[in-house]
Amino acid sequence: MELETVKVEMPENCNVILGTAHFIKTVEDIYEALVNAVPDINFGIGFCEASGPCLVRSEGNDKELRNLAIKHASRLGCGHCFIVFLRNAYPINVLGKIKQVPEVCTIHAATANPLEVIVAETEQGRGILGVIDGFKTKGIETEKDAEARKEFLRKIGYKL
Repeated sequence: MELETVKVEMPENCNVILGTAHFIKTVEDIYEALVNAVPDINFGIGFCEASGPCLVRSEGNDKELRNLAIKHASRLGCGHCFIVFLRNAYPINVLGKIKQVPEVCTIHAATANPLEVIVAETEQGRGILGVIDGFKTKGIETEKDAEARKEFLRKIGYKL
């Protein structure tokens, strides 16, 4: 078995969702989930088929993000993984809908942080072992930090 770290290139003002699903219609169902969650969302989806022709399937409504999803799905090459790049929405806006897609098994990450995917390769194929989402923890939240967190959430409209 060989291990590899695949870095996800994150464009500005973009978020990524990485997961595992189990069926060829995953890209179409995730497409529908995304547009039903946030009508003006921009996104691209890449999905690695794990049997038959083993192709990278793709959908999306933004050419740049769709091409980015195809590029990263190809680099990952892990059976049944999917990657979604999105703008004009945050993962919190769409994760519930994606989790309700019957084919979706696991969400590995949903982030705007730098992301690295730890991939294992055997004679049979490749699989995601885990992710590195963002940076190492630097300390424990103080009262001042808690106040700043609460202020930020209100500033962006997620709390009253």
